[in-house]
Amino acid sequence: MVDSLLNHWPEYLIEAGLLGTFMVAACFAVVIIEHPRSTIAQRISHPHVRRVIIGVLMGLTAVALIYSPFGQRSGAHMNPATTLTFLVLGRVKPWDAVFYIIFQFLGALAGVRLAELILGRHVKHEAVNYAVTVPGRRGIPAAWLAEFIIAFGMMLTVLHSTNHASSAPYTGVFAGLLVAVYIAVEAPLSGMSMNPARTLGSAIPARTYRGLWVYFTAPPLAMLTAAAVYAALFGIDTVYCAKLNHNHDGPCIFNCRLDEMPGRGATPAEPPGIQHGDR
Repeated sequence: MVDSLLNHWPEYLIEAGLLGTFMVAACFAVVIIEHPRSTIAQRISHPHVRRVIIGVLMGLTAVALIYSPFGQRSGAHMNPATTLTFLVLGRVKPWDAVFYIIFQFLGALAGVRLAELILGRHVKHEAVNYAVTVPGRRGIPAAWLAEFIIAFGMMLTVLHSTNHASSAPYTGVFAGLLVAVYIAVEAPLSGMSMNPARTLGSAIPARTYRGLWVYFTAPPLAMLTAAAVYAALFGIDTVYCAKLNHNHDGPCIFNCRLDEMPGRGATPAEPPGIQHGDR
């Protein structure tokens, strides 16, 4: 435990910072798009259109964080369910998983508190309410099922993309697209979380805990199920690393076997603006 903390504390802090940044962006996006005094909210009356805009903003945020130098170093999990899944798959060491999850929760809460400090009463308004994720009008069962489906889809996409040389450089793009689509389509059912740390980070300052167990059970179970499906189809040995984007020139703290990926030496051109680094 001590060795992990002493050697890998930069990655732990990065995970906290990445999710914290995502939460700041989420609070800003909801204030800008949903607050009744916002010019955008006044001009765009249809809630679905506003959700699409928020989805695009948050999808772009996710892409930027995944491909950032910080995201390249930590792997950009930003989600305890993601870290837990890679732990079960054998790519994350146990103590690294423990500290990743702790710092993800701390980062999410810190991000919302920072947004509160900057935005003040605007983030507290009932139309924003700290960007909380709660079950929608169709109730908790629908929210649980929706969270399971979107988390399953996300993890299956990530596993398939990151573990094939031709698609690995684009994993962050795929993840960002799913975030955007999920917010636009699924948010009325559960608020679109997929992430227990993200949900708790908003719930604590908002003092809104309705259906909290949904977000602590559905996403982890869904991602573990997706991992089991992927392993059954392709084999657990085809999971090579726990990073969503493995282009950083620095160290990889995971049980990384990326050099064993077929075709890795002939990786195609990467998305513009993304530097090719450590393989």
